Amino acid sequence: MTKSCPPNPEAVPQPTTWDARLARRLVTPLVGTPVTPNHLTTLRLAIGLAGAYYLSLGQFWLCTLGALLIALSNLVDHTDGELARISGQSSKIGHFYDLAADALVTVLLFLGIGFYVAVHHPSMFLPAQWLGGVAGVAVALIFFLRMRIESMVGKSGTKQASMAGFETEDVLYLLPVVTILNGMTPFLIAAAIGAPLFAVYVAIDYQRVSKQMKQRAQASHANKSNDFQAVR
Repeated sequence: MTKSCPPNPEAVPQPTTWDARLARRLVTPLVGTPVTPNHLTTLRLAIGLAGAYYLSLGQFWLCTLGALLIALSNLVDHTDGELARISGQSSKIGHFYDLAADALVTVLLFLGIGFYVAVHHPSMFLPAQWLGGVAGVAVALIFFLRMRIESMVGKSGTKQASMAGFETEDVLYLLPVVTILNGMTPFLIAAAIGAPLFAVYVAIDYQRVSKQMKQRAQASHANKSNDFQAVR
């Protein structure tokens, strides 16, 4: 993790979402301490892996505990980025580590739900583990394509839609409620349908961005050639 001159935390613009604002408050006391954003990413990963594991056991209260851990992991996911912003700490490796942790936790989350549903509904039209796997692979593809888009056009190209301070991923905060209301089966089916559809949308967006970048590169090359000929 490389360090630059730490900015004044008060001068850094406030995040637009509620959970990121809470994360900013939680990590502000950590500025100037040995705690780094990578430490918080590791904490998020550990909490998320524990949550996915408890989800997969098929027992109601353990599943509820797993859902609570997943919701907590989703909140902690914002702390590393907020600490990096207000402390002036950043690195490409740290950013990649954050993305990899996000992808791993999300994939295992859906697999865990698949195993849970399989225990309670062993005779579904498709094995629940397969549905969890489909949702998980689709989410992994989404993370990969968003990472590629971000490498081409920056973070603005992968910014999630938000409304009233909430983002799409904030639906994970409702996972404990879904668990308590025995809604894991419809949640899994919706994810197995919705995640691949969204992956197709992101793939189309990736193709659009790639085409635009290629056209810009060609235009830049043509302009340079014209300038060279004009100098001659």
